[in-house]
Amino acid sequence: MDSTEATALWDRVVGTQPAPSVWLVAATGIVALAAVAPRGIWLVTRNAVTIAHEGGHGLVALLAGRRLEGIRLHSDTSGLTVSRGKPSGLGMILTAAAGYPAASLLGLGGAWLLSAGHITALLWLATALLAAMLLMIRNAYGVLTVVLAGSLFVLVSWLAGPAVQALFAYGVVWFLLLGGVRPAFELQSKRRYGGAPDSDADQLARLTNLPAVVWLVFFHVISLCALTGGGRWLLGL
Repeated sequence: MDSTEATALWDRVVGTQPAPSVWLVAATGIVALAAVAPRGIWLVTRNAVTIAHEGGHGLVALLAGRRLEGIRLHSDTSGLTVSRGKPSGLGMILTAAAGYPAASLLGLGGAWLLSAGHITALLWLATALLAAMLLMIRNAYGVLTVVLAGSLFVLVSWLAGPAVQALFAYGVVWFLLLGGVRPAFELQSKRRYGGAPDSDADQLARLTNLPAVVWLVFFHVISLCALTGGGRWLLGL
């Protein structure tokens, strides 16, 4: 790649692209909802939310000065992020709190980028984040999941036309915003029946001496506010 091609590529990444019509944006939201709402489909698509969840734990662990040992993704859509450092304190609290809001906050950030017309930048940034996460995956299923997700972004970024890229980007962001809402409700349901005794909310309760329900409310507030704000950005309201 010569300097002219490199400059053109850079201009494409940092430049802006036209958004689809509001009706197509709404249609991508409906498609994303169809990937989140039905239980049978959700059992598959939830893997993408798990990637965001565990990636959130890992990123905040690094930012908090902890040593990230690795991330595992499982076929039942659960995951595990292991970091080393003080077993208590602010760094551990932030790390534990980062998982459930991660998909919603990624969706909110993506909605902001799309509202500013940075469709290509969003696709490339997502690819870079998945590539960075792949370095920390420590099991075969996790590698397969992240490679498949990353390959999809690469194929769309390089082979699809601008219209398809835009629809894909809007669909992904809608999925993150909508998919970020459901896990907290699932956790609430599990805890109601005595399940998930070592959930993020319960770990945070032990770390902060605040009831786990406080952290559940926190997760709900973040996801619902992100969906409301991100949805308005996507629809241009």
